[in-house]
Amino acid sequence: MSARWSRSAAALLLAGAVALSAAGCGIRGTSVPVDAGAGPSRASCRAPESERAAEGMSRGSVRIYLLCSSRVLSVSRTTRLGDEKTSPEPVRVAQALLEQLRLPPTAAEAAAGFSTAVEDWVEISGPAKDDPDSALRLSRPPEEIQSLALAQIVCTLADTTVAGDGGKVVLGGPDSQRDPLKAYQCTEEMRRNPVIAVNSGVLVS
Repeated sequence: MSARWSRSAAALLLAGAVALSAAGCGIRGTSVPVDAGAGPSRASCRAPESERAAEGMSRGSVRIYLLCSSRVLSVSRTTRLGDEKTSPEPVRVAQALLEQLRLPPTAAEAAAGFSTAVEDWVEISGPAKDDPDSALRLSRPPEEIQSLALAQIVCTLADTTVAGDGGKVVLGGPDSQRDPLKAYQCTEEMRRNPVIAVNSGVLVS
């Protein structure tokens, strides 16, 4: 009886050890995705107060769109927009906003998780001959610009007088003969998923 009891007790102890081992593995296994997912949650994506003010001339508050947690979200900046008593030309507005998009995030913006994909080489100019007045020409065709950067540009310009009817931003490349104009809209879907920006343009007839 004692031998049989000993075998039974040993079997129970072994089963208990296996169960504890399995449970321990389960706990360790679930810790990996939890740790991996903690990174994005540290980005508050709460737009800080504007820190960057341009020197000289009149200053005005503008809103630009930066990247945070795979989305584009607006932040406030202070920049030069010319004489406050007159309405700045759309091209000057677009160039001033693009300049802000090219700048690295401020310390507060970076701490909140914001970044920019708009590179220094991206430039913007006014309409070419025979273009609609609202058209803008980029230094490269829109489809050759990184989609995240294009979403930033479109959403930033859509909130200004640069945009045409319905908030459409008409963009084209530098060559008016080869780079057709396309109309872009800053939709809720684009703000949530900026990678769609590069394929969202509609040809302007």
